Amino acid sequence: MILFNYETNFVLEEENNFMLWINDVVIENGYDIGEINYIFCDDKYLHKLNVEFLQHDTLTDIISFDNTVGKLISGDIFISVERVKENAKDFNVTFIEELSRVMIHGVLHYMGFKDKTSLEKKAMRNAEDNALSSLNKLINN
Repeated sequence: MILFNYETNFVLEEENNFMLWINDVVIENGYDIGEINYIFCDDKYLHKLNVEFLQHDTLTDIISFDNTVGKLISGDIFISVERVKENAKDFNVTFIEELSRVMIHGVLHYMGFKDKTSLEKKAMRNAEDNALSSLNKLINN
């Protein structure tokens, strides 16, 4: 089950398409969906979590708490809509493209993808790009 929760004025349009997409990506990677909670919030909300749980006094676009057991993907993914908007401008992409990338990034971590080394970052980016391609096909059909 994929749930979308809002701690800010933002509301994700076409939630069902995103649910189908995330589910497809998880299944394509050989996993099953447990419970994934997306919590959309602002910088202040996410900064507080970053300080409290990770002892990082910085702004970030995403924090994910992994509850995956074996092949059953579960967790809470907190996303700062403000940070995503800023990053979209910085990366010269649309807001929805950056949001989609961040949303699937958290799920990919649950499936074992890492992004600490340059090799891991490349594998993560490829997995994100493949997932975004799947989303574009789903939306355009």
